[in-house]
Amino acid sequence: MTSTPALPGLHHCPPTPPATAAPQVREADVVVYGATSGGVTAAVRAARAGVTVVLLAHGDHVGGMSASGLGTTDVGRAATVGGLARRFYNRVAAIYHAPAPHWDVEARVAEEIFDSWLAAAGVRVHRRQRLSAVRCESGRIVELGTDDGSRYRAAVYVDASYEGDLMAGAGVSFTVGREGASTYGEPLAGVQHSVNHQFERPVDPYVVPGQPASGLLPGIAPDPYGAVGDGDRRVQAYNFRLHVTTSPRRIPFPRPDGYDPSRYELLRRYIEAGVFELYGRTTRVRGDVFDMNNHGAFSSDHIGANYEWPEADHARREEIFQDHVRYQAGLLHFLANDPRLPAAVRDATREYGLAPAEFTDTAHWPHQLYIREARRMVSDYVITQHDGSGRARADDPIALASYVMDSHNTRRVLLDGAVRNEGNVQHPLTVPLGIPYRSVVPRAAECANLLVASAISASHVAFASVRMEPVLMMVGEAVGAAAARAAADKVGVQEVEYESLRKDLLRAGAILTWPPSV
Repeated sequence: MTSTPALPGLHHCPPTPPATAAPQVREADVVVYGATSGGVTAAVRAARAGVTVVLLAHGDHVGGMSASGLGTTDVGRAATVGGLARRFYNRVAAIYHAPAPHWDVEARVAEEIFDSWLAAAGVRVHRRQRLSAVRCESGRIVELGTDDGSRYRAAVYVDASYEGDLMAGAGVSFTVGREGASTYGEPLAGVQHSVNHQFERPVDPYVVPGQPASGLLPGIAPDPYGAVGDGDRRVQAYNFRLHVTTSPRRIPFPRPDGYDPSRYELLRRYIEAGVFELYGRTTRVRGDVFDMNNHGAFSSDHIGANYEWPEADHARREEIFQDHVRYQAGLLHFLANDPRLPAAVRDATREYGLAPAEFTDTAHWPHQLYIREARRMVSDYVITQHDGSGRARADDPIALASYVMDSHNTRRVLLDGAVRNEGNVQHPLTVPLGIPYRSVVPRAAECANLLVASAISASHVAFASVRMEPVLMMVGEAVGAAAARAAADKVGVQEVEYESLRKDLLRAGAILTWPPSV
């Protein structure tokens, strides 16, 4: 890769095994690309239905964000979580000897559960498999290739990657970024005036205070603010969900390769103005282990640094990944050590460190960047804000989402000379929204043997609720059940009979309507 690792051994794309002289051709009834939490549940559910399943993991680990630091789960209404997702959190409770379900989980525990499920179901897992080619004939995928030379053939494919890479490779329609308010008539779409995670006090934005000619500080974009409701191709910010601890065995926040303290000058001035709020979303997972998430105006979200990610190739994603590592590790090193900061800030930061029991093969840093949003399929049904308000209701639900529509900031710009974050939306649902089967299958003319488990058909606003990990697990399970039916019955995924699928899901404990008794 062209990007030097910021921390030892930490890569978005671990080195690919050497290509074999005779590339492997592997066949299965169902191939799942992407070992996210939804990819695991899709693979497990399909295998339990009696078909052969291969799961392709991008790196060395399975479980996506659920096994990479997202320890305090965004649930919404607990009663909407059913099926394998419910069983996952019940299993966490059993391991911790706690009441079920237990929504907080350490990364290594989550991955152990996922690994055990895959092994018990007989799913063949292949790691370090990155998509390099997709071959389609007559509106069907006939083969996908990976960068080690392997080729995979199946009756049905599932794209469970956060990015929708297989979907895009198959020529399925998708979008990236924020629709304008007029696209689907959504008041929360497009450019928004952020209230949360916003600057509470004025901070001089210029390299030389008071001198605009000196240029803007790092992290502030020169873009015009725009009008509320304007659409663009920006996506909400990414970060790493760290496992930190107050244990005496904590590992001091490392100084990353390429550390540049000037990146945090805006934060230094904000602290000087009297605001230090970094740990407002550092929440206990178990004992002295905490999940550290973004909080406040200047935090672990690397705002504006991810716009290329959704459609970038593997090499460019590696560069963006390493930039996010440098930014976030550098931020913590800065707060713990920079002598220009108040001693109270440095002391408060040093009370925490990386958890020594987690991510032992990647310098105790999560191996998965939090891809909150990337590509999103555009199919016959696009979930929108209207589904969350109860004005629209799908008649073919396969899961429910109930968490607030939670989209992080997309930009940091000037508004009337003041630094402002832009794009944050945190708006509750009026009712849990049903995720329709039509939102996980492409239009019939585009691809007849592909289901999408993560990058599903939803607007930017609605996806901000759909994207939660329990929801993606439930969607994955439904997609796995449908893939098994399509493979066994030799029909296109659009031809799977919804009523039969619905009964399958209900028998497995899925919650498809609200209230659940209906």
